[in-house]
Amino acid sequence: MDPTPSPLQAVPAPVPSAPRAERRPTVLETHGDRRVDDWFWLRDRDDPAVVEHLRAENAWTDYATAHLAPLREELFAEIRARIVETDLSVPVRKDRWWYYQRTVEGQAYAIHCRLPVESPDRDPATPPTAPEGSNPGETWADEEILLDENALAEGHAYFDVANLSVSPGGGRLALAVDTTGDERFTLRFRELVGSGHAGEDPAEEIEGTSYGLAWANDDRTVFYTRPDAANRPHQLWRHRVGTPPADDDLLFEEADERFHLGVGRTKDGVFVVLELQSKVTSEAHILAADDPGGEFRLVEPRRQGVEYGLEHHRDHLLIMTNDGAENFRLVAAPDTDPVRARWREVIPHRPDVRLDGVDIFAGHLVAYERLEGVARIRVHTLGIDPAGGAGPWGEPLGEGRLVPAPELPSTSWGGPNPEFGSTVLRYEYSSLVTPRSVSDLDLVTGETVLRKRQVVLGGYEPGDYVTERVWATAPDGTRVPISIVRRADTPRDGTAPGLLYGYGSYEASMDPVFSSIRLSLLDRGFVYAIAHVRGGGEMGRRWYEEGKMLAKANTFTDFVACAATLVEQRFVDPAQLVGRGGSAGGLLIGAVANLAPDRFRALVAEVPFVDCLTTILDETLPLTVIEWEEWGNPGADPAIYEAMKAYTPYDGVRPGRYPDILATAGLEDPRVGFWEPAKWVQKLRRADPEGRILLKVELEAGHAGPSGRYEAWKEEAFVLAFILDEVGLAT
Repeated sequence: MDPTPSPLQAVPAPVPSAPRAERRPTVLETHGDRRVDDWFWLRDRDDPAVVEHLRAENAWTDYATAHLAPLREELFAEIRARIVETDLSVPVRKDRWWYYQRTVEGQAYAIHCRLPVESPDRDPATPPTAPEGSNPGETWADEEILLDENALAEGHAYFDVANLSVSPGGGRLALAVDTTGDERFTLRFRELVGSGHAGEDPAEEIEGTSYGLAWANDDRTVFYTRPDAANRPHQLWRHRVGTPPADDDLLFEEADERFHLGVGRTKDGVFVVLELQSKVTSEAHILAADDPGGEFRLVEPRRQGVEYGLEHHRDHLLIMTNDGAENFRLVAAPDTDPVRARWREVIPHRPDVRLDGVDIFAGHLVAYERLEGVARIRVHTLGIDPAGGAGPWGEPLGEGRLVPAPELPSTSWGGPNPEFGSTVLRYEYSSLVTPRSVSDLDLVTGETVLRKRQVVLGGYEPGDYVTERVWATAPDGTRVPISIVRRADTPRDGTAPGLLYGYGSYEASMDPVFSSIRLSLLDRGFVYAIAHVRGGGEMGRRWYEEGKMLAKANTFTDFVACAATLVEQRFVDPAQLVGRGGSAGGLLIGAVANLAPDRFRALVAEVPFVDCLTTILDETLPLTVIEWEEWGNPGADPAIYEAMKAYTPYDGVRPGRYPDILATAGLEDPRVGFWEPAKWVQKLRRADPEGRILLKVELEAGHAGPSGRYEAWKEEAFVLAFILDEVGLAT
């Protein structure tokens, strides 16, 4: 599928000189402090000069990397050659259907399908596999295609689907489509087999929706969200399929700009849940899914700094919260009266173990937790007859049993488990050397069946590679974990090139999972490492707290300490070390460029949040107010202002030698404005006229970059070619 060419990308810019945007000084004053921003004007996407400048940046990057075109083609071919392009996910059972996705060679997007469970040719208890001896792409005769994304994407340069959800009775499909990358979706509906109206899709389309959707049990009523001008989901609406969107009901509007609104269902289908969440505070309201016209009722009022989320089991709500529990605990309360005074301990707080989440079954509870930076799974048997009983919520659960993880470092996580009454847990496992593996665990017997391991074409042998965990020591004495992978024959003598990846914000964990794309570096002698720096969630809630607000600088010094450790322990050559990060990880990369430019040969900053002080001061920009509980409010707090000014990459650029830098941006990005990397690159070029500073702008994409797997692989080949060129391995 070839998208229609865009006029934005059709006009070449002059080369071969690096673009130098005009200086138009703007004075920014806060708390009596004056900052002069010469390129503030680049934020105006409606200014033709801005778009022309972005075209010029792309033309310069094309010119400066033209010699890498053969390598990019080679890398793209390598990436593609390792991937089974015509493939099938492991089907997941929900009620009367097996659900799965297919991909087809040459097609960029997934095809969403289902099969009826009842079939004379299939065991209803075992996920079906591709028909033996079938041709690539051949499927079962009774397959129903719910959605072929390729058909919907035709004619669009960008395409994304969200809120893909089948109604509880299985007769209708909801889907939301974004064709620009701005994360504002058009909600649509489809009639499926079993509805009695298959192929007669409802005509209504609901424009301007956001993430989050839940069906009521009547198979007709849908609850969805709308964003405000800052792209914050702030309203909950109710729609009845087959009626005009103009008749939809506004049920709730969140006025506090720190909170975003979401909606979902409890796993057992008893409640629709309205969720209100800031960075540090939660509130939930519930509605009986059998009563879609009813009113939501409050579970527990919001209290600043207290987070909670909930599930339902028979007549109790199970509430995961940090109330009195830094690393979270699980409590239960009667669903008729779930006030805090009636909470009963289910999984107590553990100071060394972070409770990340739970999955509830009729007879079992599965806990997802972290210890020493490793994600793991623990199974608890509830000790009741799955067909009856209220649940053992009078006293805490016992120790349960851990699901084995054979490697360190590695990670395990829950797969889709939509059936409340199931006694089988679908989960996944991976490490930096073990491809993604999908297994089913019998919760009663403990038996595990491997359903699928990611196939890596081209003769990949895990034994040819080694992974290990080492620890760096930060300037304040904190031990910081690093996950490392390399070929077994790559010498540990200080001569290898290395890539160090980091993120370190929003309590997000960068877990050590396998990537076949990464082999293009490893097989050329690279050492690949993940720095699990503070600000992430790998080591518990305190790890996050020690890398935000006034402590944010720890994120950057942790990363530098990890780079030093790789050199000191002779994993990498200090002259061939590259750093990489994206979004808030791009902020990390930008801060490190100022803090320790001599530590890195080159840096890759993807959609980097490098002008964070100016952005967080501007309440008109998307998501700014929500972000105050992550970074602080520099407009209200002079201490936060000074701290952010000290580490903001754009404000911290000073004359001198910088590592070579590749930055990326998306014109439609609603999370990190394209102007942040555009301005940063201009300032860096003035500071280091001899440096290699490049900017690549996706003119028809958003925060996640180009859509479709082939375009994503080409983008990765571009980045890898830059990295290889920087360490002298481009030939």
